[in-house]
Amino acid sequence: MTAGGEGGSTALPVLESGRSTSMAGSESTPRKSDPAALVERMLSGDRLALARLITHVENRSAAVPAIMKAVHPRAAHAYVVGITGPPGAGKSTVVDRLTVVLRAEGHTVGIIAVDPSSPFTGGAVLGDRIRMQAHALDSGVFIRSMATRGSLGGLARATGEVVKLLSAFGHDWVLIETVGVGQTELDVMKIADTTVVALVPESGDAIQTMKAGLMEAADIFAVNKADRAGAPALMAELKFAAHLHYASSTSRKDVDWEIPVLSLEAQNGLGIAELLVEIRRHRAALTESGAFGARRRERARQELEALLVDAFRTRVERGLRGGAVRALFDEVVAGTRDPYSAAAAILPVISLEPS
Repeated sequence: MTAGGEGGSTALPVLESGRSTSMAGSESTPRKSDPAALVERMLSGDRLALARLITHVENRSAAVPAIMKAVHPRAAHAYVVGITGPPGAGKSTVVDRLTVVLRAEGHTVGIIAVDPSSPFTGGAVLGDRIRMQAHALDSGVFIRSMATRGSLGGLARATGEVVKLLSAFGHDWVLIETVGVGQTELDVMKIADTTVVALVPESGDAIQTMKAGLMEAADIFAVNKADRAGAPALMAELKFAAHLHYASSTSRKDVDWEIPVLSLEAQNGLGIAELLVEIRRHRAALTESGAFGARRRERARQELEALLVDAFRTRVERGLRGGAVRALFDEVVAGTRDPYSAAAAILPVISLEPS
């Protein structure tokens, strides 16, 4: 595997807890693992440096804020496509075949495969990369598996930061594949500019699928393994539901877009070219309506809000170790003080704390 093969389970040099977040490093920090040096090398096309920076992000090292600041000017280059759907829908094959077509056109591709965690190491089980071995020696493709580690709470942010790194590296396209169709996977899909929901005839009742929120998340439906029994019925049901959603008040009105329903036999490469046509048509619709820029700005706002909430939560947790904040919490727990006045008293203390 190329440098992109350094998955979340691989132990790579990271800043230890308690070290300075400065990008300058120190005499005790080897130059090759210094985040500032890694960013320089990554921006110069070093794939190993990119892999190590991604490891910083996955491990939430102290250098992450400085790393993301350094790559920010180049972090919005790539067009991001999310591929989600239930297990067994052939998502990895769809990603693989899309990559083949994009590479034939001369585009560079970054792939983020969100894998289930190994119960032994906590790292990604790498199943998706095993299925994408054809690209292992292609310098125009970078594949990274990210482990769920049993808790998907921070996965959406980490994925978004990895997308920025892949974009800053110069990839034209970033493809994200997720493990399923739960709420967290849908949160990950909010990072994508276009979301493709892959289904198969065996996925079950399409209406039940939509209740999981996929109708709101999907920009394109792709019925894979369409040569199997039940595919025409599933496609007909999806088309009907997509039309109803398009006409409903719940559909997004910032772009005129009725969700197309495509048939694929990804294993044989059938329907992949048509899928890419629809992805590009959606991209054009977003751009022409102004929704592309508006959605990315909204994403940036949400990212800042999440960072502020996390910073506040960290300060509260630190305050609970003792002092005035802990005393106020104890009063509320004991019933001698109401939560509202306690919150009003805590907020000034928290906001004045040094970061």
